[in-house]
Amino acid sequence: MLPNTLTMGALIDEAAARWPDTVFLHEEDGRTISFAAFRDGARRVSRALIARGGAPGHRIAIWAPNSAGWAIAAAGAVQIGVQLIPLNTRFKGAEAADILARGGVRWLFSVRDFLGFDYAAMLAGRDLPLLEEIVFLDDGFDAWLAAGEAIDDAAIDARIAAVAPDDVADVLFTSGTTGRPKGAMSSHMQNLRTFQAWSDAVGLREGDRYLVVNPFFHTFGYKAGWIAALLQGATVYPMAMFDAASALRRIAAARISVLPGPPTIFQSLLDAPERATADISSLRLSVTGAASVPPVLIRRMREDLGIDDVLTAYGLTESCGCVSATKAGDPAELVAASCGTPIPGVEVRLVDPEGSDVAAGEAGELLVRGFNVMKGYLDDPAATAEAIDAEGWLRTGDIATQDARGYLKITDRAKDMFICGGFNCYPAEIEARILEHPEVARVAVVGRPHERLGEVGHAVIVAKPGAAQDAAAFLAWCRDEMANYKAPRTVEWVAELPLNAAGKVQRFMLK
Repeated sequence: MLPNTLTMGALIDEAAARWPDTVFLHEEDGRTISFAAFRDGARRVSRALIARGGAPGHRIAIWAPNSAGWAIAAAGAVQIGVQLIPLNTRFKGAEAADILARGGVRWLFSVRDFLGFDYAAMLAGRDLPLLEEIVFLDDGFDAWLAAGEAIDDAAIDARIAAVAPDDVADVLFTSGTTGRPKGAMSSHMQNLRTFQAWSDAVGLREGDRYLVVNPFFHTFGYKAGWIAALLQGATVYPMAMFDAASALRRIAAARISVLPGPPTIFQSLLDAPERATADISSLRLSVTGAASVPPVLIRRMREDLGIDDVLTAYGLTESCGCVSATKAGDPAELVAASCGTPIPGVEVRLVDPEGSDVAAGEAGELLVRGFNVMKGYLDDPAATAEAIDAEGWLRTGDIATQDARGYLKITDRAKDMFICGGFNCYPAEIEARILEHPEVARVAVVGRPHERLGEVGHAVIVAKPGAAQDAAAFLAWCRDEMANYKAPRTVEWVAELPLNAAGKVQRFMLK
């Protein structure tokens, strides 16, 4: 049940009152945090931010892998009106700095080291005038929190009570076809209503043991992850980095019951040699999506992994992360061929290029209207007006059909986007980065099929005169300059890119 007041602070207080001693977060190293202790930790973060002048409308960012500290820092900020901007752990310095600057971030929560990345070093020397402090969740966090000890409970309660349901809770940056990341703003009410509806649709329930392999910087790990668990009374088992063998061991040891993720996660589990001896009989629910899901995978998840309910869902950052979901008991063929029916309170339309509704069963662009549609893009009214019309309809850019039962099927994704390992990749953004390479004159990037990742980037380049055209060197440069899911895996050089009469690249010819 939702709290009476649709804010993060009210939810945290209600969850702590309902399940005070139940474990909410179970770390990989075995440490546990109860719902009551989570509330206490969030309030310590609130105190420390208030002591440093944190006020409603200020922003923090978190650039770190999944952990209890990530959730505690986020909750402590958001419950007092300080907005959250999550950063992708695969970002490189330029990508993170752009969002930190445009978001006006004052406090960055990070870690000293993750997979060999020194995030603070990546930001050294970059122009971030509003950034006051980098706080390390794995080094000195308790000392940082201690500064707020003078702030009393009454002050925290007053700040939490002052937050309204329609206030912005977070700004999630999503790339677009223009190549410039845009910050989608969601309110407290939108987050809680959307993921209460999602939880009800998929059947997440009190007492579930929820392995969250989806990254917290993404709505799938943040909102459909620990926020949904906070709503339902489930225990979260955060995983900093997915590894099939480690996941199988944790499922067996913790008797994990819920495991959502993109299709690549389950393909990896099915292929892992350790599956033959792992006891994963506790698994009962999985929600997948983010790419096309073959029926054979749904069947194997049910038969070979023993997951009773395998469901699919659809959403986008601009819809607070969820539009529709299938239901428990839906047959494998329907789950694989559909992204379900709209969640309660959400309307959809399918329209032709002129904006007229298409006939039943015909394909059209999917429009969405409801409480889940973002408040708008941060500091970008023009892009907001382009995305959401005067009647409140959000243009998704996705082509879909809808059957007589109301089930949606996405037939074509946003025009140029491809999905690599569950992450959206926008060619325009990748191309803008590649054009900084000294030997590239023109470039087009497309997604090409990949057995494990779904799709990977392929760069087609017109080189500058005299360029070396060294594939290995170019691909290594890409890996150094952008997140690994964005970096093209293959490259070819051509004399000219195929253009149409209007001078636009004919991407279908490159695929």
